Amino acid sequence: MAIKITDECINCGACEPECPNTAIYEGADDWRYADGTDLEGNIVLPNGKEANAEEAQEPIDDEVYYIVADKCTECMGFHEEPQCAAVCPVDCCVPDEEHVETKEELLGKQAFMHKE
Repeated sequence: MAIKITDECINCGACEPECPNTAIYEGADDWRYADGTDLEGNIVLPNGKEANAEEAQEPIDDEVYYIVADKCTECMGFHEEPQCAAVCPVDCCVPDEEHVETKEELLGKQAFMHKE
């Protein structure tokens, strides 16, 4: 499952540079599927959703840092554990129960975003 950042976030920013998928954004900042990935142009995500990778998307949160679930792989394919959770000083990076995914699905998403 993806990771989410709770409202307990103190906006320290420690998590953002740790994300290998560039799935973490500062509150109120727009985001793009193309940010930090190999995605470009019109895409169909593994979940079937269609999008333009370079098109700016609305912020998911205006107050605190947030994680884009469609880009989060829990660091699968990169690290042993989610790096955001490992560095968060207030333990507000937690599993997102609304976005449950298997290890295989997370690795598939990682391979989709990062063509090797």
